[in-house]
Amino acid sequence: MLRCLSARAPAFHHVHCPRRFTSGLLVGLTYSLTASLYAVTAAAQPQEHSLTQLKEMTVSATRGERRIDEVPASVTVITAETIEREGARDLKEIFRHELDVTVPSGPTRFSNAGTSTGRSGNAGVNIRGLGGNQVLMLIDGIRVPNGFSFGSFTTGRADYLDVDGIQSVEVLRGPASTQYGSDGLAGAVSFRTLDPSDIYKKNKNEGGFARTGYTTIDRSWSSTLGLAGARGPWQGMILGSFRLGHETINQGKSQAQNIERTAPNPVDYNNRYLLAKAILTINPQQQLGLTLESQRRTQATEVYSARAAQPLRPFGTLSFSTLDRINRDRVSVEHRYSDLSAPWIQKAETRVYWQDAQINQFASEDRYRTRTRTRDNTYQTSVLGAATQFESNLTAVLDQRLTYGLDWSQADIRGKRDGTVPPYGGVFPDKPFPDTLYTLSGAFLQSEIELGDVSITPGVRFDYYRIAPTSSRLTQGAHRGGVLHPPTTSTGQAVTPRLGIVWSLHPMFAPYAQYAQGFRAPTPDQVNNGFRNLASGYTSIGNPNLKPEYADSLELGLRGSNRAISYSLSAFDNRYKNFISQQIVGGAGRPSNPTIYQYVNLTRAHIQGVVARGDWRFAKNWGLETGFAYLKGDSTIRGRKQPLDSIQPLKVLLGLRYDEATWGGRADWIWNAAKSSSRIALSSPEQYATPSYGTLDLGLYWKPSASITINANINNAFDTKYWRWSDVSGLAANSAIKDAYTAPGRNFQVSLRYDF
Repeated sequence: MLRCLSARAPAFHHVHCPRRFTSGLLVGLTYSLTASLYAVTAAAQPQEHSLTQLKEMTVSATRGERRIDEVPASVTVITAETIEREGARDLKEIFRHELDVTVPSGPTRFSNAGTSTGRSGNAGVNIRGLGGNQVLMLIDGIRVPNGFSFGSFTTGRADYLDVDGIQSVEVLRGPASTQYGSDGLAGAVSFRTLDPSDIYKKNKNEGGFARTGYTTIDRSWSSTLGLAGARGPWQGMILGSFRLGHETINQGKSQAQNIERTAPNPVDYNNRYLLAKAILTINPQQQLGLTLESQRRTQATEVYSARAAQPLRPFGTLSFSTLDRINRDRVSVEHRYSDLSAPWIQKAETRVYWQDAQINQFASEDRYRTRTRTRDNTYQTSVLGAATQFESNLTAVLDQRLTYGLDWSQADIRGKRDGTVPPYGGVFPDKPFPDTLYTLSGAFLQSEIELGDVSITPGVRFDYYRIAPTSSRLTQGAHRGGVLHPPTTSTGQAVTPRLGIVWSLHPMFAPYAQYAQGFRAPTPDQVNNGFRNLASGYTSIGNPNLKPEYADSLELGLRGSNRAISYSLSAFDNRYKNFISQQIVGGAGRPSNPTIYQYVNLTRAHIQGVVARGDWRFAKNWGLETGFAYLKGDSTIRGRKQPLDSIQPLKVLLGLRYDEATWGGRADWIWNAAKSSSRIALSSPEQYATPSYGTLDLGLYWKPSASITINANINNAFDTKYWRWSDVSGLAANSAIKDAYTAPGRNFQVSLRYDF
C-alpha cells in the first residue's frame, strides 16, 4: 500500500492510504493546493509579472505541436538555454533537477572477470521507476540504439548523443506506445537538434556563435562553433564541438592502486561532434531538409581497482587498462508540408533516415604467472527507417484534429566477443546472439476533439515486429561441430489504445486524466541468446516464444497558471506484466548436466506515485520554484512480492531565481530522502541503503554586451558527501569501498559564449 505525505505536519510524515489512493489523494491535495494558490495569487500583484513556463510547446505528447498545459500527460521541456546556463555536460546533468527522472551511472570499477560496474557509462534514463530499454529515446524522431549486457560486456544509451547539438529535450511520462510503438513503457525522451534558424540572426539572415567552457567535475574543456545562414529559398548550418576531459570526481580518499581504492580510476576521454543541416523552401507550403550528424567518443581508463591487493597471489591482476569507443552517424531527409487552407490534409511530414551506431570495448589485463589476456567486444546497430504522419482538421461534425501515420524501421544488430585467453572452457571469437534484422512497423490514429472547455484525445496504434536472424551464431561449441542452438525467427503484434481528457475549467484549475497502454517487444539478444561453457557447467539458450512486455497506466492530474503562479500535480498508477528476465530453467551445474539460463516472461510490477511542482513570480524578476516526487513500486516473481530497486527515494526541490536582461542567478536546494532498507529487494549480501542528503547548486549569468554571455555555476556548494541511490544499486551494505560510489563534491563550471 502506498504511503502518502501528511500535509499537516511540518516535517514529512508517513500515513497509510486506502487502496484507491489515486483519486482520493488527488482530490485532497487539489483542494488544499488550489486554496493556497488562490490566496497567494490575490496578494501577489500578478499584473507586474509574466510567467511562461506552462506556455512551452510539446510535440512528443501528441506528435503534433501543442501547449504543455493543453495535453493530458506530464511533459517537461528543457531548452538549450537552460542546458547552457546550468553548464550540463551530459544527460545526467541535464536531468539533475528533475524530480522523477534520473540517469544511473556507477564508478568505473569493471574487470575482465565479469564485473561490469560503470562500463556502460551513463546507462540510460529512468522515468518514474523504470529505465534502460523500457524508456524510449529519440533524436529528431529516430530511435537511440538499445543498451546491451552480457557478463562484463555492457553498453549504455545516454552517451550516444552530445548536448551541444540539442535545441530542446522533452520528457513524456507514462506509456508512449500509442504515439511511437515499442519501448516506451515508462515514457519517452525526445531530443530535437538545432536548426539553422536557431543560430543565425533573423535581421541579417546569417550569424553564428562560439562557446568555450571548463568544469572541475572532470577537469574538462569544451569548445563549440556554430555557423548558419539563409539565402533565398535555402537555409544551412554547420556545428562542431569538442570536449576533452578526465575521470569524474567523487569523495573517496584512498589512492591505493588496487581493489581497496576509493578515489576514481584515472580516465582520459574526448568527444567530437558534428551537425550539419540544409533546408530548401520549395514553396510557401513545402520544405525539404537534409541532416548529417556524426559523433566520436573515446575513453581510456586505467582500472587500478581491478588490481589484486596482493599481486603475488596466483592469477592476481598486475594491471588492467581499457579503451572504449562510441561512434554514431546519421543521415536523414525530411519533407514538410503545411497549408491550413487545404480541404483535407493541412499538414504532412515524412522522414527517411539511416543511422549507424557502434560501441567497441577493448581491455588488456596483465596477470601474475599467466599470459596477458585481452577482450575486444563490439555491439553495432545499423538502422534504415521511414516515418510519415498527416494532420487533418475536421469541423463538419465536431471541432477535432486527426493525426495519423505510419512508421517503419529495420535494424541490423550485431554483437561479437573476441580476445585472447578466453574463460576456462571457452573459445574466441563468439557471438552472444546471431546477426539479426529487427523490424518494427506500426500505424496510428489519434483524434483531438474540442467540446468547449473539454478536450478529449483518443488514440490507437497497431504494431508488428519481426526478429529474423541472418547468420549462424559463432559459439564456444563451434569448433566441436556447429552452432549451439539453431537461431529462430520471432514475430508478434500489439494494439495499444490511449484516452486523455483535459477540462480547462479555469486558468488556475484545469484537471486532466489519461489512460494509456504500452508495450515493448523482446530484443534479438533475448530471443536468440546463446552461450555454452560446459567445462564450467553452465549454458544459456534462446526463447522464440517470448512475449512483449505490457503496461497499463492511469494518471490523474491538475494544473493551472496565471501571470504570477503556475502549478502542476499528478498521481499515477502503472501496472506492468510479462517483464522479461533471465532465469535458471534447468540443470544441475555439472558438465554432464549444465545449469541452463533463459530469458522468460516472469515478472509483474506495480508503481504508484505523486509528483507536484509549483512556480511563483512573487516580485519583478524574482521567482520561486518548488516540488516533490514520491514513488513506490514492487515486483512479483513466481508469486513472491518484493520492492522494485529501480525506484528512487522521495525527492524535494526548492529553487530561487532572479532574471533580467543583462544578468541573473539561481539557487537550487535538492533534498533526497534516505533509501529505506525495507524498500530494497532481499539479496545476499544485504544491499547498501543510501542515507538522506541535501545539496545546494548556485548559478550566475552575465551579459556584459548583447553578443557576450558568461555562465558560472557552483554545484554542491557545501561539499556534501552523499550517495545517489541510482548509482549504488547492488552495493553490499558491508562493503569497505562505499566511498568509491560517492557523488561529486563541490565543483565549479564556467563558460563564455560569443554570438556574431
